[in-house]
Amino acid sequence: MDQTKGKDHKRILLVEDDDGLANVYTTRLQAEGFDVRRVADGEDALASALSYHPDLVLLDVMMPKVSGFDVLDILRNTPETANLRIIMLTALSQDSDKQRAESLGVDDYLVKSQVVIADVIERIRFHLNSN
Repeated sequence: MDQTKGKDHKRILLVEDDDGLANVYTTRLQAEGFDVRRVADGEDALASALSYHPDLVLLDVMMPKVSGFDVLDILRNTPETANLRIIMLTALSQDSDKQRAESLGVDDYLVKSQVVIADVIERIRFHLNSN
């Protein structure tokens, strides 16, 4: 019997260029009942944000083509995506990087070395429920 019937599957856009990490997150997010689309660079993230209409974006910072900071800035300045929930998940632990993300309007800023996947899921649920 399908226990997910009637459940509203929240869409997560995972923007991560590390295949191994992306696979771990995709598997866990799907197990948690989320609909996940993964892209590997900022260019694809921008296109997918418009076509996939995610409820939340889990955004890496250091990526090929377009950085996470630039993606965040563009999403916040595009009417269709301005109100998207965006969590940055990054290796950058400097306060200046966090401040830059906050000045660009990020909803949350998580440092990969300081969180485990359960923490990330918890933050995702928090932001999706605070709409």
